Amino acid sequence: MRLACLLLATAVLGGCATSPATTPAIPGAPPPPTPLAVLLQKPLYRMTPFEAGRYITHMQGAQPDLRRRIAAIGRQNIGQPYSLNLLGEFPYEIHDSLPLFSLEQSDCVVFAEHTYAMALSNSWEEFFWMLQRIRYRDGVIGVASRNHYTEMDWNVANRWLVTDISAELAGAGGPAYAMRVDRARFVPKEQVAAIASQLQEGDFVNVISTRDGEYWASHVGLVVLGPDGERRFLHSSAPQVREESFDAYIARTLERQQRAAREGKPGQQLAGFKFLRLNEQIAVPPMAPQPRPGRPPA
Repeated sequence: MRLACLLLATAVLGGCATSPATTPAIPGAPPPPTPLAVLLQKPLYRMTPFEAGRYITHMQGAQPDLRRRIAAIGRQNIGQPYSLNLLGEFPYEIHDSLPLFSLEQSDCVVFAEHTYAMALSNSWEEFFWMLQRIRYRDGVIGVASRNHYTEMDWNVANRWLVTDISAELAGAGGPAYAMRVDRARFVPKEQVAAIASQLQEGDFVNVISTRDGEYWASHVGLVVLGPDGERRFLHSSAPQVREESFDAYIARTLERQQRAAREGKPGQQLAGFKFLRLNEQIAVPPMAPQPRPGRPPA
């Protein structure tokens, strides 16, 4: 009887000794980081800011070529939902409830700005700084300093990043339209196929529309290369970020215009494109409010 009791006690103690100890979760503690291999399969628009920061840092080492890094980061956002009038200037506008950044959604300009800013940065902090440097004159956040108009604000303020090569591509006989600061030459839609081979990955695209004799940049996006070297258009347009050939974009736009005309709703017409070359040597200007994160002062 005594032996049986000893054996039973040994069994109980042995069972207790092999039971795994449980550590209670700390309230409010962040979850463990997602493994990098898993994170790289996740669309950017579904990442948290912390995850996006890890992704940005990884891409700097994984893809050292800036043009290819721009294309890879942009493609990581294919499928991102489109939303117009997305961002605001809080806290400089006290009643502005819109955010300074959005990973979940984009419009055409926001998509291009985020892609460029991420490709030029080593961390989340540097991305956020770079985003404001691209979006606002001298990086000063505010309605008055925002690069609202593509041709007269954004293109001009970001000459350190991209250079307009439309006149070079269109040639001396290319069409032009009047602007207050210049005569803006562009490539007509019928000639895009002829000059496409001169475009480079990471170049900035302005879609030029016309109505009642007026011309303006109605949409923007990026040039990327397909597997066969075809120049393709990567952009944010309702309902989501997409990649397509320039021929497909033109055909789809013309079909929409024809449908609107049949319904008695004539609107803007596609005229052509302006192309801005991503600069080979990019010297990011200082930002007035604060130094660039992670970089030694000049």
